[in-house]
Amino acid sequence: MTEPDVPHRHPLESPLLERHRAVLPSWMALYYDEPIEIVRASGRRVTDGDGRTYLDFFAGILTNAIGYDVAEISDAVRSQLDTGVLHTSTLYLIRKQVELAERIAELSGIPDAKVFFTNSGTEANETALMLATQYRRSNQILTLRNSYHGRAFGTVGITGNRGWSASSLSPVKVGYVHGGYRYRGPFAGLDDAGYIDACTEDLRDVLRTSTSGDVAAFIAEPIQGVGGFSTPPDGMLGAFKEVLDEHGILLISDEVQTGWGRTGEHFWGIDAHGVTPDVMTFAKGLGNGLAIGGVVARGDIMDCLGANSISTFGGNPVATAGAQATLDYVLDHDLQGNAAKQGATLMAGLRDIQSRHDLVGDVRGKGLMIGIELVRPGGDEPDPAAAGRVLEETKARGLLIGKGGLYGNVLRLAPPMTLTSEEVTEALGILGESIAAV
Repeated sequence: MTEPDVPHRHPLESPLLERHRAVLPSWMALYYDEPIEIVRASGRRVTDGDGRTYLDFFAGILTNAIGYDVAEISDAVRSQLDTGVLHTSTLYLIRKQVELAERIAELSGIPDAKVFFTNSGTEANETALMLATQYRRSNQILTLRNSYHGRAFGTVGITGNRGWSASSLSPVKVGYVHGGYRYRGPFAGLDDAGYIDACTEDLRDVLRTSTSGDVAAFIAEPIQGVGGFSTPPDGMLGAFKEVLDEHGILLISDEVQTGWGRTGEHFWGIDAHGVTPDVMTFAKGLGNGLAIGGVVARGDIMDCLGANSISTFGGNPVATAGAQATLDYVLDHDLQGNAAKQGATLMAGLRDIQSRHDLVGDVRGKGLMIGIELVRPGGDEPDPAAAGRVLEETKARGLLIGKGGLYGNVLRLAPPMTLTSEEVTEALGILGESIAAV
């Protein structure tokens, strides 16, 4: 009698991982040779299903912006739940949505701003594309090389990173401009002023050669998230806007990762460039784990649609209650200031590690948004395998970090903005040991 066929399972593969692989897409990435399930969390620490506790330096991909188990947020959500109203849809007035929109409109600095809420950054960027193309009556969009703006059809179409481009099809015609990724490329050796001049001239050249002139919008992340926290010189997007204004092209700032004070210097990443965008998109940190995103734009742009539309779940009562509490916490506790302080210490420590290890080719970023690019010693060839090994080493020592970049060789650090000095010291120790071990 033959034995029944049994699906092959790696000896280290947990039952939950086996079930995950059976029913979820193969293209859903999982970290670590032995992926973990996070079952409890408090402050900046999370605990997995085996009872191991880690210092979290990736915060759900920058989403748990102020950490875990925050009483003020939990209380706000419970208060809304106690009303019995989890959802009404935007066909009815939602007081907390209006209140949150009023605050975001004011904080944006955009004149006569209006806000539309979504459930994610992807959906926010999709909405921004729809608004811009309708307002300008053009399907042409410019974006930066090495960019990432989401996983939906339109946002994949404007993503300038092949590792995240699932399809070459797109509802918009896209032109890609230099300026996002500075460590490599034809302008890598230039100083700040020279780099800005070269990228601005490239923008002009793209407009002259790759478009019909009537471009709808230029969309940019002030610091490229998935692209490995690539950080252009301050003022670059300001120089770009002068060119855009000559042609009436809208500027969209994708603040999904850079918003809410994470860069330390400013509340919005675009502020480092000395300009006010026409449109901003946001998500992630605003909900501290709750699903919320949105667009804030000039009123005439927001109101340009001629058809009816709603957002069934966007800006729902529970999400906006939690988001209001999150925003209160960020402002009341000056988490932007803490991001600047702790980020400076973290950056200094990482550059000290860089000076001792040829594996570290570049350390970049702002505030609590820092990338560490790993290269093969003796040059600048990307070393994605080393990045994977460092992830395993830091996990083994009790630290969770992220990974990204065009070549998959950049370690991404983005802890909750409530991070303490003691936790910075702890993380630097683990990172130093882990990089040395590789």
